[in-house]
Amino acid sequence: MSRVVVLGAGISGHTASALLKKKLGKKHEIIVVAPNSHYHWIPSNIWIGVGRMTPEQVKFRLENRYRKAGIVFKQAKAVSFHPEGDSKLSKGYVLVEYTGQGREGETEKVEYDFLINATGPKLAFDKTEGLGPGKNTVSVCSYDHAADAWEKLRLSFAKMEKGEKQKFLIGVGHPGATCQGAAFEYILNVAWEIKRRKLSHLADIKWITNEYELGDFGMGGAYIKRGGYITSTKTFAESFLKQRDVSWIKRAGIKKVEKGKVFYELLDGTKGEESFDFAMLIPAFSGPGFTAANKTGKDISSTLFAPNGFMKVDADYTKKPFEEWRAADWPETYQNPTYPNIFAVGIAFAPPHSISKPLTSPNETAIFPAPPRTGMPSGVTGKVVAENIANWIKKDDDSLKHRASMAKMGAACIISAGYGMLNGAAATMTVSPIVQDWEKYPEHGRDLNYTMGEAGLAGHWLKWFMHYMFLHKAKGYPLWWLLPE
Repeated sequence: MSRVVVLGAGISGHTASALLKKKLGKKHEIIVVAPNSHYHWIPSNIWIGVGRMTPEQVKFRLENRYRKAGIVFKQAKAVSFHPEGDSKLSKGYVLVEYTGQGREGETEKVEYDFLINATGPKLAFDKTEGLGPGKNTVSVCSYDHAADAWEKLRLSFAKMEKGEKQKFLIGVGHPGATCQGAAFEYILNVAWEIKRRKLSHLADIKWITNEYELGDFGMGGAYIKRGGYITSTKTFAESFLKQRDVSWIKRAGIKKVEKGKVFYELLDGTKGEESFDFAMLIPAFSGPGFTAANKTGKDISSTLFAPNGFMKVDADYTKKPFEEWRAADWPETYQNPTYPNIFAVGIAFAPPHSISKPLTSPNETAIFPAPPRTGMPSGVTGKVVAENIANWIKKDDDSLKHRASMAKMGAACIISAGYGMLNGAAATMTVSPIVQDWEKYPEHGRDLNYTMGEAGLAGHWLKWFMHYMFLHKAKGYPLWWLLPE
């Protein structure tokens, strides 16, 4: 019997564990280690953050789901990695600390034959002074953060209803933050809710971003087919904001937040301040801060993890000029090069470099987005790694035939701009590949036959459909495996 341990129960980890159990059956053991007691569909946090959904509508208990599937669930957080075992254990193991199940604070060595790191990021609010829930801004990165954001937003709406003007600042809260798409979706929904309440005349809404141009979204922007024409995501994004009377500050890295005010640096080195009554700013992401040791106890953290804390995989991490970056630098199997039975998927793997061009101010502040790896890339990488491990176990085939480079993978993104059967809207965009391949597509870096965007009510319906479809899949309801990642 083989044992596969999956760290994390987000999109990538949940996808991997469910598929592994389906393929391997009762003969092999699947263990999921995750600190949270619930699975939660992160894309719908936006609707929680404007009061259109509750946390209960986007989450469900993991233990019940895994018990039915025959998966062992440990509500715990990983602490350290020991890929060679130690003096007492010959197999690799992960030291975990329980956060629930009545065992809070207990530690356990969880052995494995195969390990999938799907832990996702640490929300590094601490990298920006004064940023985050409990301080001066709100977040929509988790369902409890989003619920708190709605409570704060309600207060602003109440003030507006009494005739008091309010200033809304939404975007990213660190010079190197990613997840611009989530913040962009949130600002559109806030603008929609303000308009629905007929309070637009009392609202000043501003977008603040580290993107060089709007529509970069951490992937260097894109050219898309829209209505028979080729346009840029810059034009696409700007038009959405202009239509809603949203102004913006771009090329900005927020360095500090105080009550009602942010302090930022622009790419040209100038400093600025911006006041606000309500601010939702996405933090920087980093690795969770794991350590690793070999069987003698020597620290090997730098062998498993990149300096940003994410796990090294089959990517080319050679430092080289931006002009020399290639699509082939990106990983395909997500296998650690030193320990072949360890994999990292979703946000847990270390990208070889950014997708957007790295830019630095005269003050040596790097101001550009980190590469996104959420959504479809998380699901697809989780699936591919699960398929390869299943083949390895069942067929003794370690060739890792299933591949999924982000430089070959497409992705679809739906950004809602409201809520309602008849008057909601959404921007629907597909990009292929996610990472530009300038050798294969020298003009635009991507295949314009599959890189396109449209806006309208139909996209909003699709966003609704995806919410229920992916929760159906995650809950293991009938024919869940037929639904795409």
